Formats: sequence, structure tokens, C-alpha cells
Amino acid sequence: MPRLVLLPGKRRQHIPTWHCRLNQGLDNITMADRFDCDNCKESLYGRKYIQSDDSPYCIPCYDSLFSNTCEECKELIGHDARELFYEDRHYHEHCFRCFRCDRSLADEPFTSQDEALLCNDCYCNEFSSKCVACDKIVMPGSRKLEYSGSTWHEDCFVCHSCEQPIGSKSFIPDKDEHYCLQCYEDKFAPRCTRCKKTLAKGGVTYRDEPWHKECFVCTSCKTQLAGQHFTSRDDSPYCLKCFGSLYSKKCEACSKPITGFGGGKYISFEDRQWHQPCFTCSQCSVTLVGAGFFPDGDRILCRDCNTNL
Repeated sequence: MPRLVLLPGKRRQHIPTWHCRLNQGLDNITMADRFDCDNCKESLYGRKYIQSDDSPYCIPCYDSLFSNTCEECKELIGHDARELFYEDRHYHEHCFRCFRCDRSLADEPFTSQDEALLCNDCYCNEFSSKCVACDKIVMPGSRKLEYSGSTWHEDCFVCHSCEQPIGSKSFIPDKDEHYCLQCYEDKFAPRCTRCKKTLAKGGVTYRDEPWHKECFVCTSCKTQLAGQHFTSRDDSPYCLKCFGSLYSKKCEACSKPITGFGGGKYISFEDRQWHQPCFTCSQCSVTLVGAGFFPDGDRILCRDCNTNL
């Protein structure tokens, strides 16, 4: 806020009026008895005067020599006028007024804009921003919040849902509305398919449904499946090990599950299956992949072994 100084009348001292002693004869007055204005040399007997630096001055001379000029009306500020001082400029009290509304600023807060003096109301109406919530002026020096080119009073920037002031806390914008994190999560954040709690961040998607990573587990062994290969049966996810042991057919040769995952190939004949590397002659162990073979009960034989029976 600009600093306004009221000058108290420096160097000004009013002395009681001097009067001529009428009963003194003129012939008795000498040079030693003279009391003249230091400037115009006119006698000060019977007149008001002002003493400055031990020298007496009549009122007109004092005003012309020592008074300041008013910045507004350009006239001298007389010895008996209330003088205001602001930024090396002097004013009559009645000249120190708002440039817009003409209100006296002698005892009012004010500011200066391009050397024009303005009261707080005029300055705010012309230069201060308005709160987009209440449409009232945001007064200079008051706490405010600015976001995306708009301004709010601190108490007016509230969550659209709970209506509590957001202040310096984090918030999430949604179109023209603003939400605190808790309300936004409750209102908009996706919820885990398993635990039904909100997913603040991260998570996985399975069958277009959101899951917490820790909630997306194998239906059988409960191992987390995020980042792992998995498959499903009846919309339930399984790790490959559990799916193979529960639902896959077994290789006729090694009795291990045939999953077909990871690019693994297998051979199927009638109601039996083999891993491709396991599909060999039951007698000589030569691979039968891509070759003719002959069933012999539970065995399968290559052409040579079958001929030698």
C-alpha cells in the first residue's frame, strides 16, 4: 500500500502577534527597535509572522519562499493548510482525491496507477479480477487461487461434490468442475472387478474389466497373473500350470499335460495325444512325426518295426 505522509509544519512556528506600543513617542524609536520581515523588510509590528531559522518573515513572504506547490491544482500550499506528501509530490488535503470517483484519500487506503491516484474500490473495479464462483472482486492482498486463466477466492474454490475448500490440496478437473481426489475416485474412478474398491492407478484389464494387480490371480492356486502367461476357462483365469493339470489332456508317452502354449505342437490320433517330441516308435524310439506309423494295441510302431514283427 502506498505511504502517505502528513507534513506537520516543519520550520513553521507561530509567534504571538506583536503590537506597537502606542504610548511610545515616535522620536524615541531607534534602529535597534526595528522588527522587520527578513525578505521584504516591512515592519512586523502589529502583524503575524513566522520564524524560520531564526529569521522572521511576514506571512506572504514565508508562503512564497518556503511553501510547496500542490501537484494537483499547481497553487502554493499555504502555511495554514494541511499538506499531504506522497512519492516526492505535495498536495492540499482537499486536492488529494481519487482520480475516478473524486473521493478524498486523506484518510483512505489508495493506490497509484500510472501516477493517477485511485481509491481501493475504483482500483479493484478497474484492474482486479473477479472470482468466477461468486462474481465478486478479488481484493488486492487477499488469498486467491488461479487455474486455467480463471481466479477464485480461496474459500470459493471448492470440490464440486463435497463442497469443501480444496485450498493447496491436489484436485482433478472434469470439464468445468473440480473435484478433490477422494470425491473424484468415489465418483469416476473404475472399481476392481474382484474387491469392488477404486483403482487409483495401475491395475490390469481382463475381458474389458478392471482389476487390481494383486486381485488378478489364478482361480486355482491364487498366484498373481499380472505380467505372466495365463489362460481361462468359463471366464475364470488360470496360470498355465494349473490349467494344464486341471483341464489339459495327458501325453500318451510322458503323461504330462499337453497345453499347446508357447508354440508347442502335438500329435492327435483317435482319442490319444502326444507331445511332438514324444511321438516316437514304441520299439526303436525313432520319431514318427511326418512319417507313416502303425498302431499295435497301445503301441505305435514305425514301418520297419512293424514289418519285423
